[in-house]
Amino acid sequence: MFEELKELGYDLKFSHHADALIASSFQAVEWEISTVLRDFRIPLSSLVGSGGGVTKGTQKLRDELYRIGWVKKTIQTRKYIVEYKGTPGVKSYKEISSEETAVLSHEVDHVKTFASGRVLLEIEWNNKDPFFDRDLENFKRLHADGAASFGIIITRGKSFQDNIERVVGDFAEKVGIGSITDLQKNKLSRTDRQRKAIPAAVQKCGGNFARGWANAFVSDKYGAATTHWAKLDDRISRGVGSPSPLVAIGIPIDAIDIAR
Repeated sequence: MFEELKELGYDLKFSHHADALIASSFQAVEWEISTVLRDFRIPLSSLVGSGGGVTKGTQKLRDELYRIGWVKKTIQTRKYIVEYKGTPGVKSYKEISSEETAVLSHEVDHVKTFASGRVLLEIEWNNKDPFFDRDLENFKRLHADGAASFGIIITRGKSFQDNIERVVGDFAEKVGIGSITDLQKNKLSRTDRQRKAIPAAVQKCGGNFARGWANAFVSDKYGAATTHWAKLDDRISRGVGSPSPLVAIGIPIDAIDIAR
């Protein structure tokens, strides 16, 4: 299942028989997601220049999903209490009252309906990690109500999280970042919070400004409390969103295009 992505270094995890469901009834989902992700690249310049938000790479990923029909939708579920009179199966059996008790709205960034059912997909690139709870609970409710067959979450993978500081540091050294002035010249992201953290980070990195800035930048923008593989894996292991079938996909460090 998703063997092509595994060979490219993507993390894959399936819960509640999502893999069996795809193999039996949703082969088109595997083909479409694999096709979109196998050529996915994130320009390094957009990562360090944008502050880690919606980068050019991730926006391109969203646009490609929109292009093939994975569109943003708000799904409403309505619950009713219905009262009947008579005996089921008997001609006089009929509804005598109906009361709407709840209306729930669920906004999902990417939704696509196939012959076998509806599939939900969220990309959590760089949000606070409680967004995973929101997504998983949304998937759970919509699956329980029969509004979705399963969900997919795409996030930063383990290799990405483990290596992003090294990659950013290599880049900073390559372009000659040795001071705040160099950051300004190269139009590299730096918030007030990052600026304040740089001196201590430089000292921590043995006086190497490039490595110190990379440490301050990555700690601020891609820290442990943001959405990445370990945070998602932990929630799946604890049963958050259970029993909705789920596919978790982690983007690898090799998806970064260091030449751009």
